[in-house]
Amino acid sequence: MSKPVVSRPVHSARIAVNDIGTSPTVLLLVDFVNPLDFEGADDLSASAVEAARAVAALRRRFGRDGFQTVYANDNYGIWRADFKEIWTRCRRRKGPSSEMALLLRPGPQDFTILKPRHSAFYSTPLGLLLTQLKCRRLVVTGLAADNCVLFTAMDAYLRGYALWIPADCVAAESEEAKAQALDQMRRVLKADVRPALATRGRA
Repeated sequence: MSKPVVSRPVHSARIAVNDIGTSPTVLLLVDFVNPLDFEGADDLSASAVEAARAVAALRRRFGRDGFQTVYANDNYGIWRADFKEIWTRCRRRKGPSSEMALLLRPGPQDFTILKPRHSAFYSTPLGLLLTQLKCRRLVVTGLAADNCVLFTAMDAYLRGYALWIPADCVAAESEEAKAQALDQMRRVLKADVRPALATRGRA
């Protein structure tokens, strides 16, 4: 499902960068491929599926506009698994986990990254990939708003990216936790938190 960032060596002994194109705006999906088997998952699952539906619609808009989608997903401690295997495991589960996997199945043009900790930037090639895509604005969606989305947004802000975190494209274990996280990202990280539905027709 994922595409390499660097190509094979060319005849000139230089390493050529794959022509992956550019995407000044990138849609980032954080931890939507999720087994939902942790404490508190029952409180998160319904709003997670609702957010996944909103992201699926937003992703279609981004595709029409020629913008790139990147999946940054927890490896859940399965160090020998790749993204495809983790997606397959979630797809085979019943309930919200399977529903989200089907709603947000990566396409052949999407990028996938596995992350070991909360932030999608920590110990991953995400920063390099965004640089090669010439990204300037990052649209952060995912689970949970007050955890991995927040940590990722903080790291993105430190790196100078403009941020849009659509309120209807993130979820948390409670509406209060989600609202507090969105308010912090709006105030501190200068993020746009308008719902994707409110910007329908333009990415």
